[in-house]
Amino acid sequence: MQENNDILINLESVSIERDNCDFLTDISFTLNKGEFVYLVGKTGSGKSTFLKCLYSDLDVKGNKANVLGFDLLKIKHREIPFLRRELGIVFQDFQLLPDRDIEKNLEFAMRSTGWTSKEQMTKRAEEVLNLVGLYDKRHKKPASLSDGEKQRVAIARAILNNPKLILADEPTGSLDPETSEEIMKVLMNINQQGTAVLMATHVYSLFRKFPGKILKCVDGKIFYADFSL
Repeated sequence: MQENNDILINLESVSIERDNCDFLTDISFTLNKGEFVYLVGKTGSGKSTFLKCLYSDLDVKGNKANVLGFDLLKIKHREIPFLRRELGIVFQDFQLLPDRDIEKNLEFAMRSTGWTSKEQMTKRAEEVLNLVGLYDKRHKKPASLSDGEKQRVAIARAILNNPKLILADEPTGSLDPETSEEIMKVLMNINQQGTAVLMATHVYSLFRKFPGKILKCVDGKIFYADFSL
């Protein structure tokens, strides 16, 4: 029997409101340590809405909604930053600070989550940038990087605090196919080192080269599904 501490997300009969009405309803699923799960569906189907609820940007209701040991049904506003420090979040639009170089972007994220030692921050920035293949560009500003490089920086930022889980919202959505594959290889490498990944996408062709579990979002429902590709 699976130990409870292996379960990172546990939802039972959860609903999510948007614009004062239930947008996603009756969601029940678990995600375990080390899994790679695709959240698939058409644009506007609710994938981003679902991810937002997991880092408590949107309220949920239901029988159970636990993420990394936090009860989303009872979480207090002051507790939300502690939940988010346990997660790695990758956005489609990168959200890098344009006025500082890549190393300083990572340092800003670390200071925001409680890091204080300059030496330790420099060391950790080197580690994560080497992992995504961008250490040689640590003193470049975002404007001088390609979109694929910016996304790799965003992934490096997401793993600074060694999260058990990464939530990635369409991380390849604005990238060409070749660059998308490069980003997927980075995410798969991180996953193989033990970090679970829940990745929203509408690019079904990714499943052929990079297999994982499939969570489908359609008609206000979310459920595991099999795809014959």
